[in-house]
Formats: sequence, structure tokens, C-alpha cells
Amino acid sequence: MSEAELHILKQRMEQGRLSKARRGELAVPLPSGYVRRPAGEVALDPDEQVQRVVHLIFRKFAELGTRNAVLRYLVQHHVQLGIRVREGPGKGELAWRRPNRMTLQNLLKNPIYAGAYAYGRRQVDPRTAQPGRPGTGRRVIDPDEWYVLLQDRCPAYISWEQYERHLARLKANQARAEEVGVARKGAALLAGLVVCAKCGRRLHVRYGGRRHRHTYVCSRLMSDYGGETCQQLAGPPLDDLLSRWVLGALAPAALELSLEAATNVERERADLVRLWQQRLERAAYEAERAGRQYRRCEPENRLVARQLERDWEAALATHQHLQEEYRRFEQQQPRLLTAAEQAAIRRLAQDIPALWAAETTTTAERKEIIRQVVERVVVDAEGSSERVRVRVTWAGGAQTAGELIRPVASLTQLSYYPQLCARARALAGEELTAEAIAARLNAEGYRPPKRREHFGRQGVQELLRDLGVRAPQPRASPRDGLGPEEWWVAELAQRVGMPLATLQGWIRRNWVRARQQEQAPRRWIVWADDVEIERLRERHQRPAGYYTRRLWVDEGSDFADGAPAIRAASRCK
Repeated sequence: MSEAELHILKQRMEQGRLSKARRGELAVPLPSGYVRRPAGEVALDPDEQVQRVVHLIFRKFAELGTRNAVLRYLVQHHVQLGIRVREGPGKGELAWRRPNRMTLQNLLKNPIYAGAYAYGRRQVDPRTAQPGRPGTGRRVIDPDEWYVLLQDRCPAYISWEQYERHLARLKANQARAEEVGVARKGAALLAGLVVCAKCGRRLHVRYGGRRHRHTYVCSRLMSDYGGETCQQLAGPPLDDLLSRWVLGALAPAALELSLEAATNVERERADLVRLWQQRLERAAYEAERAGRQYRRCEPENRLVARQLERDWEAALATHQHLQEEYRRFEQQQPRLLTAAEQAAIRRLAQDIPALWAAETTTTAERKEIIRQVVERVVVDAEGSSERVRVRVTWAGGAQTAGELIRPVASLTQLSYYPQLCARARALAGEELTAEAIAARLNAEGYRPPKRREHFGRQGVQELLRDLGVRAPQPRASPRDGLGPEEWWVAELAQRVGMPLATLQGWIRRNWVRARQQEQAPRRWIVWADDVEIERLRERHQRPAGYYTRRLWVDEGSDFADGAPAIRAASRCK
């Protein structure tokens, strides 16, 4: 037979298979939760536990939002998947296997769970197929390119709308620039939601600094086309603004949230209890079945009886082990909520801000709350100034617009910098001190550029220095703040006749009695009466190294009165 004839036969067989698939009659392997009847039609698995596990998986994915979160939940509660054996001696029998990531992915993406018959979801790409290896070259195809898609042909676990939402959520969870991505543990609450108003790209999160603060940056034009950064803004101010808006939006639904939370908790516990009861029922059946097989065996046939006895003992041990685990489960998670638990849920739900700020609420949970009500956040910074226009699109299409004041690097970036300079000059011309100018600027609504809410003395002095204006110093009496026999450091150094740096060194070594002012500018004050002044003058006139030499000659020298460190060294000599 020639190659051309073989090719024609192959094409005819392929066309026949495709025609049968278009009628929905081509038999394809069925996933967990479905069986094929002898007549060929598809039906739900008759085992109730298999159906309940499938329903649980879809409900938890709608609640948790990620495939790995569902996997962790199933593993935590010891939930297994019921799989029908497809080949071998046990073909058609039910086998319970632990869940894995790929099984959950195939389950969530399979359209049969929405009642649809599909063919051609995976097609062979001739460019990547390798000769002699039939399994190579396969790639996943979009639903629009499937060969066959017939809806309402099979019994469904979920609706088609739910299936499309699951596909959209799986696609959004991918770590790509055009997708929102999964809510992770970082401090940025709006990661994946912030969009640049200038270029339409998503802003990525950048962490840095001593406090590991985050910044939203739009750098796609710079990284892809060598341009400039569209805009960037500090993350905490934007997160705080959106948090207030979200809490305000959730406040009217506080009572409904509390009731829904209590209902969800009770329903989840009831589902888990039902799964445990089905597992116990199945284990009891297996033990009873093994016992019947052992009892029907002839006692003389010990070769078979010994094996049946071991099987019976194993089934009884499995049943007992499950009963012990179920008792522990009931102790840890009672089926019904107590009155105290229901009251706590209602109290926390009604006080949403307290629940939001609670230490037990993780950053990932706050992100999930925001993503339930917010679709996107569009930001538009006015050049390099502190003003940023924010527009939030809520779930459902409603929008909220506002303005954000972000911290900037310098005073010159402030939008009101000319007015600030003019006002600072005017206040300095009124002979006001730096503290008084700062108070007036704060009262009039001016704010510094960085992460501070108010101007201070140092900030005003730097501003006036840049403007070439000198602020008047506070006029205080030379004795203001001084007690009896107390001196300013400079005055005492001049009175004793010693350098100021030397007296400051004695203060650091606690060689003189000194204290520091409680208020700014926190200057040092030294106590010294006439006797102390003479002692300091005499000590300053002694030659260098005098006390070091006296340390080895006379331990009781008068140096011991003013040098605690040397006195301690003398005692250790």
C-alpha cells in the first residue's frame, strides 16, 4: 500500500472521528465525578462522597480564589478524590487518591463540569511535534478554537457562568504584567490593581529603603522602549486612601456580612462532618465485607483463610483509626457555632475598621477584601508635584474619584512652592522666629514635602537658608532656664579660662555635674559654685598625664573625686 493511500485512510478516519465528535457521540475519558453507562450516556458518579468532594472543590475555589489554596485546604482536612480506574483488572472500580496540583487544574478547566461536551481542547502543533513520539507537540487551545463545544449535553456540577468566572480567575492569577496576579504577602495592598493613566500599563511594586517601604512604579516604557518612567508614587498614602474608601463602602453591609460569615462557617463545618461520616460509612462497609468474605471461606483452606483474615484485620484497623480521627475533629471543630462564637462574629463584622486593623488579620486577607470590591485603581500624578488624581472602579462598574497628596523628594517639587517661599519671606520680615514661622505655616495648611505632616524649626531654617533669608533667633535672658550656681557651657569655659571643647569632653566623661535642657535646643547646663570653679581651674592648669601618673603613685589622690572611670581602674589595679 502506497504512502498516499495510507495518508488518505488516515484523513478519512480523522474526519469520521471529527464528525462523530460534532454529534457529541465520540467517547472521551471522563474525569472524577462522572461515569459512562452501558448505553454510552454520561451520568454523575453514583457515589455520594465523590459528588460531594467535587462540589466542595468548586465552592472552595470560588471562596479562596487560588488553586494552591484549595489544595492546602484539602490536604489540611484529609480530603481525597474518588477516581474511577480506567484500565487493568480493577477497571471501573473506585480508588481514593490524594489531591495534587495538576488534578485540580484539570478539574477546574474541564468544561464537562458545566454540562458541556468539548473536543479538541488540546491539539497537535506540527512545528513542535517530534517524529516517533506521538505525545509531543500538544498545546492548549483557547475555547474559541476548539473543534467541538456543545453545551447542555451532560449533567453539570456548576453553571456555565461559574465556569467562565473560574477560567478568568485562573488566568488573572498568572504572574504576568497584564494580569492582576495572586494576592501575596507583600505590604502593598494594591499590587496588580494600580493602572497608569498616561500609558494604561499596570504599575509594579518596588520595595526598598531602611524600613522596606513600597512604591508603585510605572517603568514599562523605560524598560521596553528606553523612554522615561511615566510616574511613581509612595505606596502607603495610596493604600491608606483606598483602605478608607473600602471600609466606607463595606460599612452599610456590616450586618449582612456578619450573618453571611456565620452561615458560611456553619455550612463549611457541616460539609466536613458529612464527608467524615461518608468516609466512616465506607470504612465500615469495607470491614463488614472483609468479614463476610472470611466467614464464607472454608476453615480447612488455610492458604486463603490467612489472607482473608489479614484483610479483615486491616479493614477493622482502618475503621478504628478513622473513628479516632473523627473524634479529634469533632473536638477541634464542633459542627454548630456556640452563642459566644456567633456573638463574636457579629461584633467583629459590625466593627469592620477594628477587624481590618486587628493583628490577626493578615496582609493577604486585606488584599482579598479589596479585590472583592475593587476592579482597578487609575492614578495620574501632576508631573513631579505632590498631587495625584485617583479614580477607583468598583466591582459592578461604579467609579469614585479623588485626590491624593503624596510625599516628594524636595520643596521645589511642591505645587505651592512659589506661594510657600513668598509666605516664608513675609513671616521672616515680621521678625518671627523659626518656631513661630513653622507654626504659622502649619496653621495655614502648608505641608513639608516628605513623610511629615507639619513643618518644624529645622525645615523652616533650611527653607530660609535656601531663600537667602536669616530668621531671627529667640531673644532670651542669659539666665533663663538656669538654677542657682548653674552655667551655660560656653560661659563656664570662659570663666574658668579653658577651651570649650575640653569642658565638653569632661561632660561626656561625667567629670563635672551637668544636665541637659528638657526642651529644644537641648543645651547643656553645668553646676559650679566658687569652690568647683577653683577646682576646675586648678585641674585644667595641671600638666597632661598628671592623673595617669598619680594613679600608680597614690590611689587616694584628689583626682578620684572627678574621674569615675579612672577610679574604677584604680580599684582594679
